[in-house]
Amino acid sequence: MAYNAQLLNGMVIFVEVVNTGSFTLAAQSSGHSTSYISKEINKLESRLGVRLMHRTTRSLRLTPEGEIYFLQCQQIISDAEQAEETLNGRQLEPKGTLRVSCPTSFGNSRMQTIFSQFLNLYPQVNLELDLDNRKVDMVTEGFDVLIRGSAQLDDSTFISKRIFSSLGVTIASPDYLQQHGTPQLLADLAQHKVISYSNLKQPNTWSLKHNSGQQHQIQVESRVLTNSSEMELSLCLAGHGITRMPRFNLGDEIETGKLVELFHDYQHQEINVYLIYPSRKYVSSKVRHFIDFVTAELSEDNMV
Repeated sequence: MAYNAQLLNGMVIFVEVVNTGSFTLAAQSSGHSTSYISKEINKLESRLGVRLMHRTTRSLRLTPEGEIYFLQCQQIISDAEQAEETLNGRQLEPKGTLRVSCPTSFGNSRMQTIFSQFLNLYPQVNLELDLDNRKVDMVTEGFDVLIRGSAQLDDSTFISKRIFSSLGVTIASPDYLQQHGTPQLLADLAQHKVISYSNLKQPNTWSLKHNSGQQHQIQVESRVLTNSSEMELSLCLAGHGITRMPRFNLGDEIETGKLVELFHDYQHQEINVYLIYPSRKYVSSKVRHFIDFVTAELSEDNMV
């Protein structure tokens, strides 16, 4: 590779701008003026020949090229910091802030103890946990790891690692079934009150595969449409309709008779839980240790 004295110029400033979210905050944290920060970003973009970010007086947003460059720069800076630590005789213990986005229900039902144990094991790591069911932008919002549950993930340039599997269940309360009857066929749902999860691509389209191999699909009219699986479960328990969700969202409601599982003649849909992170090659110590720890804790031979 030809010698390039400017190769790293502007890289640290660029990463600081993205991490802080503004030129002004980056200037404050780095001890420079806002005009200096702006000039460094302009020189960097001119040298690279691409626009790295769209910026207005109120906000900035990375371009696709900026997102790629940001991920690479983060890892280069992290590697440089670790190289200095090695020369100073310090161990490469995971440290710093780890930002994780996790669905609320899965976080509360499966991850509380795991997060606690991880903090105990790695005292130099701080966790920023976003428990939410919304779709997030990993790069723009600065998350290190996403935890997501889905029957099938959308195509992505990110790395996804399956760590857990569960089966979907269709459920209703005994009171609801006593009042409205028990559906025997999927088509019967058209006559029932339904509670649906709005974050699905087609929340009002329910499909199941019969044990005979025939695929069935039905359009339902949702009496309740919600982005909260906790609300789904609560309203179902209260007798307001039939719903379906991953088995890991439930406790012992089926076993204790608070809920009744429906459609035993149909195959249950498999719901996978994934760890999603930007790159297999460029992974910081804190992210790698988190992925390995969660994978070990949630590994299972049978689906729940």
